[in-house]
Amino acid sequence: MKIHQLQGHIQSIYLVEYPEKLLLLDGCCRPDIEMLEQFITVELRRPFDDLRLVVVTHMHPDHAGAAHKLRKKTGCEIASANMSTQWYKGLGGRFMHLVDIGLAAWVASRMGKDRKNLWYSPHLKIDHALTDQDTLPGFDDWCVFCTPGHTDRDLSVWHIPTKRVYVGDLLVKVKDRFIPPIPVNYPNQYRDSIMKIQALGPESMMLAHGREVTLTERDYAHVLTVAPRKPFTIWTPAKSKLKRLLIRKKG
Repeated sequence: MKIHQLQGHIQSIYLVEYPEKLLLLDGCCRPDIEMLEQFITVELRRPFDDLRLVVVTHMHPDHAGAAHKLRKKTGCEIASANMSTQWYKGLGGRFMHLVDIGLAAWVASRMGKDRKNLWYSPHLKIDHALTDQDTLPGFDDWCVFCTPGHTDRDLSVWHIPTKRVYVGDLLVKVKDRFIPPIPVNYPNQYRDSIMKIQALGPESMMLAHGREVTLTERDYAHVLTVAPRKPFTIWTPAKSKLKRLLIRKKG
């Protein structure tokens, strides 16, 4: 087993190579498909349809954006959390889907990337619905842990023999400190998820926005200290500012 870390459109991609099959630890961005095909067919000299399974850790554009098209091109299967509803449900969900695509485009522009089509379906059609500690279909040396907080359905993917874990957006690293992502929609669940991963004692952690790292007890403590106690989204700073302005006006 070998894990290849690739630079995607706005996130790190982790492609797991076995002699007879390939596993993708997240669903990437739509623009990543061409690069993935090039890497697999040219660099690895393997058929693109050696890609057998794509895990979607949650529904944001850089984690689910390529999943459906990869299945169409390679015949791979999609595994994600066993949830009774779609993340982008209803009119509010459709609005947030557009907002999230816009945010991904903004991040790409800040990174100096060319403008790309980031559109993907807001509704994920999966082949395998996974619950906590389920092994990955066809890859029984991997299992998933439910680590919600960022959204209600985040998964972390654990390699059992080596104790390496891909955590998606559970953590980000900014200026040598590990901090929570934005948003944290479910703060209590988020803190539980951090402590859950900490208790597992991973040898290393693969970040979607960063690289493979090793956290110390001090790092975990810092994340728990700065983790929000209330839901924190992209709208939170604006709402707080507006609230302060209204209070001043009344005063």
